[in-house]
Amino acid sequence: MTHKHEEEDCISVPVHRIAIAIAIPKYGLTGGAEGFTAELTERLADNRRYEMHVFANRWATPSGKVIFHRVPVISFPKFLTTLSFAWFAGRRIAGRHFDLVHAHDRLLEADIFTMHGIPHRIWIRKVRRRTLSFYDYVTDRVERHLVHSQRCRFFLAVSGLARENFLAAYGGTDPRAVKVVPPGVDSARFQQLDRQQCRREIRESFGIGTTEVVLLFVSMNFAIKGLDRLITALGALKQDKPDAQFKLLVVGKGKIGKYTRLAHSRGIGDRIVFAGTLGKAEIARTYMACDIFSILSQFDTFGMVVLEAMAASLPVVISSNVGARDLVREGENGFVIDDQENAGQIAAKFGLLLDCQVREKMGAEALQTARENTWEAAVDKVVAVYESALPKDNEP
Repeated sequence: MTHKHEEEDCISVPVHRIAIAIAIPKYGLTGGAEGFTAELTERLADNRRYEMHVFANRWATPSGKVIFHRVPVISFPKFLTTLSFAWFAGRRIAGRHFDLVHAHDRLLEADIFTMHGIPHRIWIRKVRRRTLSFYDYVTDRVERHLVHSQRCRFFLAVSGLARENFLAAYGGTDPRAVKVVPPGVDSARFQQLDRQQCRREIRESFGIGTTEVVLLFVSMNFAIKGLDRLITALGALKQDKPDAQFKLLVVGKGKIGKYTRLAHSRGIGDRIVFAGTLGKAEIARTYMACDIFSILSQFDTFGMVVLEAMAASLPVVISSNVGARDLVREGENGFVIDDQENAGQIAAKFGLLLDCQVREKMGAEALQTARENTWEAAVDKVVAVYESALPKDNEP
């Protein structure tokens, strides 16, 4: 008897990929918003359901996972900067079919808008404390056009602080449409480093003793991030605890002379070290070489440096104007300062952290917090928004 064996041909059916347009003037370059957008987009591109397109004027070295489209920007006169990017990006996006448009900066319209800052009008008037220039007026108008457009369905804030300010500025927005999606951090990048080696090498390079308690400050804007308040508080700490051995290590770029003079006037001129700007790898090693992290910003929508410090097992002392306050559990992984002008209150928190056992316990809690705030967690939140925003005929 002859047995006939029949095999069916395997037919591959092409899977429809969801085309998503990401818009931001600078992608993956220096800056919190640029880095956040790139980290998130690259990970979203790993999802085979999505085809990620980036519309930008400039970008870092392409990874090959996303498709780039260059958008021209007219930077002179200045007031055309925001408007021209919004206009040209909108034209280029409209020339192709996209299932979703996700704006990480101000466009004239989009389906989703991630707010890396607070409403521009609030930023100028309440944080910068100045009147709106014509550039500010145009930027505000573009932002308002996007928010009030019928198309934009979801607004993603990087912190509870950013969400509060957005709802205060745009009171007619449904609060359910405003989601908080904070950035993530790769804690393994820090934990794979040898802490003792980092402490030895980094401290030696800056002339800091191995037993000194080192407070770390990282910023490219000393004034906005409150370096003056920090120096004043450390002056109060020295007066209260004259025998305490501590140093302040300042990483970033600013008017060093101004802050050196302030440190001398507060009696801690010999306690401050300016490291200048450092590369990404060197900054990671510097976190691991320190003991405490502090930033007392006038305003900070999130403050990625806070989460990075936590990933390096550092307890944090931050102002209540920093969006990363969402992550701080008072007295467990750090402290939040409500009155940034109260040098004595700030000094008291630092005084508690001079105790090695207290620091280590709080540092361990800080690391656990960082491990709970991964980029994967951020991606999951954005994916949930994408799936809610997609037309029903795109459901798998």
